[in-house]
Amino acid sequence: MRTVRFFTQPLRFSLALLLAGITLTGCKQQAQPAPEQEEPVVQNEAPEYFLLRPEVEKAYGYSHAVKIGNDIKISGAVSMDDEGNPTAVGDLEQQMKNAYADLEKVLAHYGYTFDDVVVENIFTTNMPLFLEAAAYRNTIYTKQFPTGSWLGVKELALPEFMIEIELEAHKE
Repeated sequence: MRTVRFFTQPLRFSLALLLAGITLTGCKQQAQPAPEQEEPVVQNEAPEYFLLRPEVEKAYGYSHAVKIGNDIKISGAVSMDDEGNPTAVGDLEQQMKNAYADLEKVLAHYGYTFDDVVVENIFTTNMPLFLEAAAYRNTIYTKQFPTGSWLGVKELALPEFMIEIELEAHKE
């Protein structure tokens, strides 16, 4: 019967590595200085909030947009006037146009355009009507379309709202 010593093999392996290291260290090799690498600069950027309709947004408890670094998240835009009253009641296509007009104002506030939009989520209470009007988006996104989802929902914040559009944008 053969007895295996548990520490013998690892000890031999460690000694072999140590001897190999000493041998390599003794070789006359010129060490190349490591190229200087700049430390990545991480900026701790505070969120920058934007209220399109301050009184309405404070009453409902939300900010229309927040920018952190190069990213902007924009709350869902609906068709409303400056007092928060629904506009274009019963006209989904006009509500969509009004929502995009508000979204354009928010993007412009930060110096962005629809070309910088990377995510668009659309919520509608009438998907067939939205699909009929969806071609209007070709006038909004002339460079490329963002990622996103189209969702049919039972209702939005107020019963007159037929569509709500939220965005995320990014700029280098």
